Amino acid sequence: MAKDYVGRSKPKKRAAKPSRAVSNNKRFPLPLALAVIAAIVGFAALLFNIKGTAPTPAPELSEIVKPKTATPTKPKTTLPEPPKERTYVKELEEKKVEVEIAEQSSKPSKPYQMQCASFRSRDKAEESKALIAFAGLESQIRRTEGKNGAWYRVVLGPYPTKRDAERARHILQRAKINGCQIWHWNF
Repeated sequence: MAKDYVGRSKPKKRAAKPSRAVSNNKRFPLPLALAVIAAIVGFAALLFNIKGTAPTPAPELSEIVKPKTATPTKPKTTLPEPPKERTYVKELEEKKVEVEIAEQSSKPSKPYQMQCASFRSRDKAEESKALIAFAGLESQIRRTEGKNGAWYRVVLGPYPTKRDAERARHILQRAKINGCQIWHWNF
């Protein structure tokens, strides 16, 4: 049999039982008052004890030094003269620094080349060469024979310094052409 919970009325709330009556008469905090009085008495006793223990003032200089009769005295030791003040700004302006620079050879041992791709078919190598040309650089296709047959390498260069080759590689990276390797030029 199904029960109908919708038509059912809510149960009546019971009246809350009155809790124990709270006493409104607050008692005087006797322990706290005694602690405060003890602290005040202790502080007064401390002040009374240190009242007469102040140190005696130091005698003045005129009381210590009494004028003597004029007798020549010699100094026991002579003090060295203080060093002269140095002006570092002038010294730094006049200072000369010598630096030895090793001479760089005007011509590197070998020029550099950059290889950007290597394909089995010449058509794919031509496509890669065209992409490099759109980036603004000139490349070459070289055919090399290997153990597995002919390979078509897309090569840029020669570059006199590695820095020049790196500069060209950054241009290619901005054009989304990655994976180029820099090597010494093979003749």
